[in-house]
Amino acid sequence: MKQHLHAAVQKCLALTLIILTAHLTSFSQYGDKSTYWEAGITLGPSNFLGDIGGNPGRGTTFLKDNTFNTTTLSFGLWGAYAVKPYLSFRLALNFGKLQADDADIKGKGGLEEARKIRNSNFRSKLTEFLVLAEVYPTVLLENDPEDTWLKLRPYGIVGVGVFKFKPQGTRPDNGQWVDLQPLHTEGQGFSQYPDRKPYKLTQLNIPMGVGVKYFLTETFHVALEVIHRKTFTDYIDDVSTTYIDENAFYNNNMPPAQAALASMMANKSGLNTSTRFGTGDKRGTATNNDAYYTVNLKLGWRITSNDRWGNSTRCPIRF
Repeated sequence: MKQHLHAAVQKCLALTLIILTAHLTSFSQYGDKSTYWEAGITLGPSNFLGDIGGNPGRGTTFLKDNTFNTTTLSFGLWGAYAVKPYLSFRLALNFGKLQADDADIKGKGGLEEARKIRNSNFRSKLTEFLVLAEVYPTVLLENDPEDTWLKLRPYGIVGVGVFKFKPQGTRPDNGQWVDLQPLHTEGQGFSQYPDRKPYKLTQLNIPMGVGVKYFLTETFHVALEVIHRKTFTDYIDDVSTTYIDENAFYNNNMPPAQAALASMMANKSGLNTSTRFGTGDKRGTATNNDAYYTVNLKLGWRITSNDRWGNSTRCPIRF
C-alpha cells in the first residue's frame, strides 16, 4: 500500500514540475503583464507529531500532541513565479531539525503512561525540497489585482515535496547520540519479521497550509504561514510497531557489539520504572504515519516584472 502511495506522489511531483515548467515558458515568451518573479527567506519554529512524546491521553498526529519544549528553528530559501495575481508557484529548500522525548510527557494516569515507560527519545536533522502552489482567493474580489501596495491577502498552500532525515537516540548507559536506522530496532529486514522492511531516509510528503501576506511596498512583502506535512513513513522517530525478541539482533549476522547496542536502544523501558515491556508488546502505533509542521515568517522581494519591462507607459511605483 505504501509503495502505491509513493508511486502516486512521485507522479504528482513530476506532473507539478511539468506544469510549472510549461507556465514559466509560456508566460516568459508572451510577457503577460501580471507575471513576476519573487525570492526570499523563511524562518520559524517547527514541531514533530509522531509516536514519541506528546500529551496526556491517546497519541495523535495532530496539534493535540504538540509539545512546545521540543520546538526547533527551521530556515529556508525560496523562489516563486506568479502566473496570475491569484496564483503563484513556489520552489522552497528548507533546513531544520525534529525531536521528541517521552520524558517530556506529563503523566496523568492515562494512556500516555505507556509512552513514559517506553522512555525513548530521538532527534533528526531535516532537509526538504517543496513544490508549492499558492492560491489567493480574495484577489478575485479586488478592483485592481495588480495594485499590491499596502494590501493584505490571505492564501492557501498545497504541493508535494521530498525530505531527508536521519533519526538518532541517546544511549541509556552514557547519553551519547547514535544513529538508529542501522540498528533495525524493530526487526526491519530480519527474516523473522518479513513484513517489516528497512525504511529509507529519503521520503515524500504532502505540504498543505494557510498564510496571510502583507505588501509593505509593491516590491517587498512579509507573510505568516502555517504548513503541515503529511508523510508516508512512520519511522521519522524510529518507532512504529511492536518490540521484538532481543535474540533476533544476535541471529541476523550483526556484529556482537552492534547487536548489543541495538538491543539496548530498541527497548529502554524498565530504566525509569519497574515495568519493562517484552516481545510483542506495543512500541508504537503503526496505523498513524508521522507528521510535522512549521510556522514561517516569510520575507519576499519582487525581483523581476514583465509588466515593468513590457509596458513603458506604466505608472511609477508609489513612494
